[in-house]
Amino acid sequence: MCTLTIVLLAFPGTALDSLWRLNPGAHSAFQSIGGWAIAIMVLVGSTCLLAAIGLWRGALWGTRVAIIILIVNMIGGVTNVFLKSDFKTLIGLPIAAAMIFYLARSERLCASSKCG
Repeated sequence: MCTLTIVLLAFPGTALDSLWRLNPGAHSAFQSIGGWAIAIMVLVGSTCLLAAIGLWRGALWGTRVAIIILIVNMIGGVTNVFLKSDFKTLIGLPIAAAMIFYLARSERLCASSKCG
C-alpha cells in the first residue's frame, strides 16, 4: 500500500487517481502535506520493510522496530480520536496491544535464548 500511495502521489492525474475514491480523506491529507508526503511514505515503507526483514530473520532488533511501529500507530490512533473525533481508529488499539504483547513476549524469550 505504501508503494501504491507513493506512485499515486508521484504521478497525479492518471487513471490511477480513481483509487483515491477509496479514501478521499487520505488524499486530502497527503495533498495538504505537499512534497513531503512522498518522503514520509518512503520513510514509513522503509521502516516497515526493515521490521519485516528483522522479524523474518528472528532478530531481536526486528522485534524492537516492530514494537516501536505499533506504539507509534497506537499514538496516532489515540491522537485522531482527540483531534478529529475519529472513533473508528480505536478498533486498532486492542489489535496493536495484542501484537505488542505477543512481540514483547517473544523478545523476552529470544533474549533469554540469545537469538539473532
